[in-house]
Amino acid sequence: MLNVLVIDDSSVMRAMIRKSLKLSGIETGEIYEAANGQQGIDILDNHSTDLIITDINMPVMNGEVMIELIRNDPKTKDIPILVVSSEGSKLRVERLKDKGVAFIHKPFYPETIRDTIKSIIQKEDSDERAD
Repeated sequence: MLNVLVIDDSSVMRAMIRKSLKLSGIETGEIYEAANGQQGIDILDNHSTDLIITDINMPVMNGEVMIELIRNDPKTKDIPILVVSSEGSKLRVERLKDKGVAFIHKPFYPETIRDTIKSIIQKEDSDERAD
C-alpha cells in the first residue's frame, strides 16, 4: 500500500487526484494533502510517504523549489515524484525530468495517472532489487 502526498493549491484538483487514485485500483494507505510546497515539506517531515503527486505553480513555495529541497534531503531524495501541471514551458518540464520526476499535463484522464504511477512504482521496485 502506498502512502501518497498530494500537493496542489486547488482543493478541487486535490479531490480529482484523490478520486483518480481510488479509481486506479492502486492500493493506497494514507493520502495526505497540502496546498503548497511548504505544507508538503512539513507533511514529509512528519509522515511516511511513498509517492508525491504535485503541481508546480503554487503560492508560498512552488513545486520546483519544493522538489529541489526533497531531492537534496537524504531522507526524501528517493521518493518518486509525479508532477501534474498545466505548465507549458518545455524548458521547465525538461529541468524537472532531469530531477527524476514524471510529468503529466492537466487536464488528464484517471488512466494516465494510474499508468504513470504503476510505471514509477515498478521502476522503483526494480531499482531497489538492483542495489
